[in-house]
Amino acid sequence: MKKDIKKSELTEALMTLKQSFVVVGFFSFFINVLMLVPPLYMLQIYDRVLASRSEETLIVLTFIVIVMFVTMGLLEFIRSRILVRLGNRIDMKFSGRIFDALFELANKYPGKASTQAISDMTHVRQFMTGNGLFAFFDAPWLPIYIFVLYLFHPLFALFGIIAAVVLFIIAILNEFNTRKNIEEANDMSQKSIRFANNNLRNSEVIHALGMLSNIKNRWLERHTNFLVLQSEASDKAGKWTNLSKVLRMGFQSLILGLGGYLAIQSEISAGMMIAGSIILGRALSPLDLLINGWKGFVSAREGYNRLTILFNEFPLREKPMPLPDPIGNISLENITVIPPQGEQPSLRGLSMKINTGEIVAIIGPTAAGKSTLARAVLGVWPLINGKVRIDGAELEQFDREVLGKFIGYLPQDIELFEGTISENIERFGEKNPQAVVEAAKKASVHDMILHLPHGYDTLVGVGGTTLSAGQRQRIGLARALYNNPVFIVLDEPNSNLDEVGEKALLVAIMKLKKEGVTVMLITHRPSILSVTDKIAVLAEGELKMYGPRDEIFAKIIPKKIEKPLAPQTNPGEHNG
Repeated sequence: MKKDIKKSELTEALMTLKQSFVVVGFFSFFINVLMLVPPLYMLQIYDRVLASRSEETLIVLTFIVIVMFVTMGLLEFIRSRILVRLGNRIDMKFSGRIFDALFELANKYPGKASTQAISDMTHVRQFMTGNGLFAFFDAPWLPIYIFVLYLFHPLFALFGIIAAVVLFIIAILNEFNTRKNIEEANDMSQKSIRFANNNLRNSEVIHALGMLSNIKNRWLERHTNFLVLQSEASDKAGKWTNLSKVLRMGFQSLILGLGGYLAIQSEISAGMMIAGSIILGRALSPLDLLINGWKGFVSAREGYNRLTILFNEFPLREKPMPLPDPIGNISLENITVIPPQGEQPSLRGLSMKINTGEIVAIIGPTAAGKSTLARAVLGVWPLINGKVRIDGAELEQFDREVLGKFIGYLPQDIELFEGTISENIERFGEKNPQAVVEAAKKASVHDMILHLPHGYDTLVGVGGTTLSAGQRQRIGLARALYNNPVFIVLDEPNSNLDEVGEKALLVAIMKLKKEGVTVMLITHRPSILSVTDKIAVLAEGELKMYGPRDEIFAKIIPKKIEKPLAPQTNPGEHNG
């Protein structure tokens, strides 16, 4: 179901640029007035210069025309530069806004987010700076040109009106016949690109399992549908565009015939006949330009609508009032979470409290809701019900950029970003070598990094593919510990670690415990539970048990019952 398009900050931003568009319209006024120079010059040549055979008149008229053409060129140049800068201002104003909204979209609808919104802004900007927009500024001058034709002869004006109406009808038919195909083609293109991007992330599995042909066939099916829809739209648009071009040229020639007839009847001069043809061509030019640029206009319009919907769904939030630095008291109050695009809740009515400095382990079988709990506590996934509080304040009351500095997170699927190891550890923020080394030492990964080819300046490939899974996990731990956060979530932090790495992880957690850092530890391995204070047991999205480690151990680990020895019998008695 298509969402209603409401006024967004994009619309409001364009409204703030009204004065600039008025200036563009002001320049367009003089440009269109100067467009009358060529036909009037020709009119004077035919009716005055040739009749009087005056070279002086010819020289003066030619000099005036040259000055007018230079002026018109300068005005065109200035108008174009103004629109280019307007487009850049809009782009720069909303590029960061789009980037933020895309990440919110990715969190809410994983797999559906793409870079389409960035392309949409490009289409809007390109239309604002291209010839297509000039047609909208020049088209209102059609009545002025028709009036000039009327001054030559009423039949000229009537002919011009008929020609304009015909071309306008063609523009409407072009929109009516191509809009649906273009929208479907754009939608299919997005699906095709999104499918390819999602599968590129799993290239190793696709290669190892010989799935490339199957995946390629699925992609080709979507891409072929896109090509078919785009071809249909292009064919229809081409039909109307060519018809418009032929008719405009035909009208321009036919008015010469009409002018010749009127000249024979001595109702107009020969100069008016030629000038009328030129003026009609200029009057119809914006309509023809509008039809030729219709595809760009539709792309810009659809992009504008999609951006408006995106901004309405993820509105710009005002920064909340600054709160005191958090110390790591975590409170979950009856939270219920449904995963994005899911139907059933993966957490139901969960309540628990983690005091500052406690190390709490979250355990449970697969699909118990452990990773969902991590995402809910960090505010990555929205709550259907309940509240997550840090130091008594709900997550929404914190500025996420500020709160993030006090939080560490090691996800189950480690993702490092393209850049150096030091940049990844310092979260691509301001350079702070001392803090980077401190975090690496705390994660016991400093020596490992020094043994890499370029140490902390070692470049990490896309997704961290230049490093092993264990190295990525240990560097991810250093990133989580960077700048001494007060609350850390570790989701399966030892899943890719060898014995040495696991020992380093235990040492790091012990350091955090001494520093009074609150840690939520999600794990399947019991070896790491020895450093925890409390254990929470999840099953089927519910909190089954929560309490001190030893108390929970006593409940979940059955005691070994020694079998009683059988009574020894006296052989004599047996035989007796």
